[in-house]
Amino acid sequence: MPAETDMTRVSVRGDGSLGAGGDIRGNALGDGSTVTYIEHQIMQEVAPWFQPSWPVLIGVIPARAGYYQRRPLARELAEEFECREAMGRCQVITGAGGVGKTQLAAEYARTALSTSALSGTGDESALPRDESESTAVELLLWVNATSSQAVTDAYVVAAQVVIPGGTTGLDANEAAQQFLAWLGTTTRRWLIVLDDVTAPSTLTGLWPPEVSVGQVLVTTRSRDAAWTTENRTLLQVGMFTPAQSAAYLRRAIARPGRSERTDSDSDVAALAVDLGHLPLALAQAAAYLVDTGREISRYRALLADRARLLTHLVPDISGLPDAQTLTVNAVWDISLALADTYRPFGLAKPMMEIAAVLSDNAIPEQVLTASAVRSFLGHHRASVVAAGAPEESNVANGGVVDDVDAEDALRILHRLNLLDHDPNSRTVRVHQLIQRAVRENEDVRAHLRELVSASADALMEVWPDPERDTMLALLLRTNADELIAGSESYLWQDEAHPMLFRLGRSRGESGEVRGAVEYFERLADEAHTILGLDHPDTLAARHENAYWRGQAGDVAETLAAYERLLTDQLRVQGPDHLHTLTTRNEVAYWQGEMGDVAGAIAATEELLVDQVRVLGPDHPLTLASRGNAAGWRGEAGDVAGSVAAYEDLLTDRLRVLGPDHPETLATRGQLAHERGEAGDVAGSVAAYEDLLTDRLRVLGPDHPDTLVTRNNLAAMRGYAGDAAGAVSAFGDLLTECERVLGPDHPRTLTTRGNLAFWQAELGDVQGSRSAYEDLLADRLRVLGPDHQDTLTSRSDLAGVQGEAGDVLGAVSSYEQLLADRLRLLGPDHPDTLATRSNLAGWRGEAGDLQGAIVATEELLNDQLRVLGRDHPDTLATRNNLAGRRGQTGDVVAAITAYEDLLADQVRVLGADHPSVLATRGNLAGWQGEAGDVSGARAAQADLLADRLRVLGSDHPDTLATRHNLAALQGQAGDAAGAAIAYGELLADMFRILGPHHPLAFDTFCQMQHWKNQTTSDHG
Repeated sequence: MPAETDMTRVSVRGDGSLGAGGDIRGNALGDGSTVTYIEHQIMQEVAPWFQPSWPVLIGVIPARAGYYQRRPLARELAEEFECREAMGRCQVITGAGGVGKTQLAAEYARTALSTSALSGTGDESALPRDESESTAVELLLWVNATSSQAVTDAYVVAAQVVIPGGTTGLDANEAAQQFLAWLGTTTRRWLIVLDDVTAPSTLTGLWPPEVSVGQVLVTTRSRDAAWTTENRTLLQVGMFTPAQSAAYLRRAIARPGRSERTDSDSDVAALAVDLGHLPLALAQAAAYLVDTGREISRYRALLADRARLLTHLVPDISGLPDAQTLTVNAVWDISLALADTYRPFGLAKPMMEIAAVLSDNAIPEQVLTASAVRSFLGHHRASVVAAGAPEESNVANGGVVDDVDAEDALRILHRLNLLDHDPNSRTVRVHQLIQRAVRENEDVRAHLRELVSASADALMEVWPDPERDTMLALLLRTNADELIAGSESYLWQDEAHPMLFRLGRSRGESGEVRGAVEYFERLADEAHTILGLDHPDTLAARHENAYWRGQAGDVAETLAAYERLLTDQLRVQGPDHLHTLTTRNEVAYWQGEMGDVAGAIAATEELLVDQVRVLGPDHPLTLASRGNAAGWRGEAGDVAGSVAAYEDLLTDRLRVLGPDHPETLATRGQLAHERGEAGDVAGSVAAYEDLLTDRLRVLGPDHPDTLVTRNNLAAMRGYAGDAAGAVSAFGDLLTECERVLGPDHPRTLTTRGNLAFWQAELGDVQGSRSAYEDLLADRLRVLGPDHQDTLTSRSDLAGVQGEAGDVLGAVSSYEQLLADRLRLLGPDHPDTLATRSNLAGWRGEAGDLQGAIVATEELLNDQLRVLGRDHPDTLATRNNLAGRRGQTGDVVAAITAYEDLLADQVRVLGADHPSVLATRGNLAGWQGEAGDVSGARAAQADLLADRLRVLGSDHPDTLATRHNLAALQGQAGDAAGAAIAYGELLADMFRILGPHHPLAFDTFCQMQHWKNQTTSDHG
């Protein structure tokens, strides 16, 4: 049989070098070079051997891609080539398909070749024998190394060229080994490029020797550990940078002879982002744009349309640029098919399918190893095995997929650069175009419903409730959003997938309250369209929408939405259905928030009767209603009753739920709050401290409930007299809230408000005012003008405005706020009544005492009607009215009013409540104003004893009592004693409040006054 020979030579005579390859257009060897072009040959008879003219190129260096972008890694490779220490080493370039590995290797090879061509003489005897004299490569072999056979064949060709006498009488394997032996003994410098190696095993028995004159460069999609040794370095190639992507696209779409493009820089940059900066995708998209003449903005719209296949948005194979042979959507098929053959067999491909429908940015590892995903993997493998798996697949454990199998599947995909798996962060990232290519695969589209369902089940499986890890929650929301965006129709069957609800709740819990409102509004509309008006999931979505409206501050609409929902639930589900009872609880709650506290109490009590009958006394919803009833009792002024109710509820929650249940911890927080409201500030602080310890243990430091407890503890410490400690605690808490929740989270904004409040209490009124102004601007931006928290900020700012001396500005601000609260909340809401109280107070400060008295009397009448005689706010208004009457000169009426008030406060609040102590101080003050200095001194002395006992020596109220007592001492004629008392007080004020506090300054002035009075008396 005659020899099969397909051999072509092209010779150009002249002094220079000799090359061999299939495409000499990519080879630049310098003027006068001799180029010999040798293609692959299959031979039984060996052609005569010719002495080569050094340096020699064997194989085809791919031509440089059009509009080539030089990469930083290319410089690293060039520097390695120039470094003598790099000789004998191997560089392995790895990366996903389409990132430009071959182009990097080709640039490196051309650099080596051009250096050799310039230094080559063609005279072997003139070559340096001392290897330190030159680093020029004399042999460059480029191998398309997709298989062991391809590498062997290339070595056979090289052996025929470089081994004296050729390879006569040798078979292919012997000739290949002869070539490797020659590489190990020659003194000529050489470079072997092994392009597109499938796996390290491809080169078993075919690795070039590690010698000082040689270098090996490998490109591969694999990043197996076996690539790395002492003399082999793995180099990862990533995507283009944004600047490289933009530069490439600009050049690639501006072709000579074509119309001038009008695409903006922002369009170019956005398209690069859409394509994930993948070089192959950019090249094919540019070719498509040139072929079709479409603008980038139009192309992006087509690209974003998930109904269009990616294969329709790139050129046909015949029109691909740079001699490419695969479209971008098919370039990873080989790697994916290979991955499915690795152990554990048949799992990599379905794992990639799961990853393809989730986020490209970061998928939590626990999602991809969840039991729902493992079941999906096992089902896929079972179908492959049933279809005839290879014998070596060795499927064990009856085909059951465990978490180790799932982790191994991820590592396979990571090794083949199909995704990035980071064991440290336990996240997985996938390029968006790889995801799209996988999703658009015909086989995947056939079982997309099953795939999406498994992914949604996995998200639900690992989604924590409560969300202690805020970063994990963010990643889960991102992945759920991506799953919905690409496959929402598969999440609706006979019902909505639970993940749809969990996503919305998580969004609201993270602080995106408005986003949660909008999300559930859309979900309710979709449920109505898909499932019908009366479907339980439609009603549930309406419930969630109403709930988050309430969290967003829209109190009136929230109540109306719950009332509409309750009407439909009574009709569809009946009065005793759990969801109906839940909505009744919400209606009662929002009645109270609208200001109808009595109505809220009555509705909750009626609800409790039905809940006990239907659900039993220990049901969580029954316990929740008891908590609401206790809270509204406190709001109605029955603080002692509220404390008792919370204590009983806590006992039952400990019995039913246990000490560490979130609802048990919440009840402890509510009880601590009510104890503070009842006047037991020290007991409240101690309770919050104990609760914080347990929440840190159970929930962790970053859980929102832990942060809330820190907030409440800091505030209560401030009320206990430690204003400086409160400022410090709120400053620390603000840092944590910004880190954990973000700067715009409602709780972060609340913390800023609390910090500003205690700054003012510490005497920094201007700093507080500035902080409130900044906070109001942010609340207007984040929450809107009508949110309750925004209105609160306006109230706080108006108050500190007055404290800073702008009394008329405070009056104006409160007038505007009152108009808005009347519009939003109505005339009887507690917040509206509180605004009227503040407005009356600042009118009095502005000099309109009569107007203030009239306004306060009108307010008191409304509070008596709405809140009742014993409500704390009603009692506070009586205190204000008594003081203003005294300011007009009617001291007797003031004393009488204070005496009546004191009796009621002691009855309602108890003798040691801070408000009772404050009234005693006011009463003593007016006794002194009435001329009864002796009686006033005795009353202040008794009050001081009680404040020392109840509040402690460092509480601001205790210091204020000492201040008043010193003044009375002076008024009684003991100027020297008054000066001494003020001096002692001043030292304590400097220590506790600081030298710049207004009360400290006033104390200093009083001390100087009485010192001067003493001097005058002695003079």
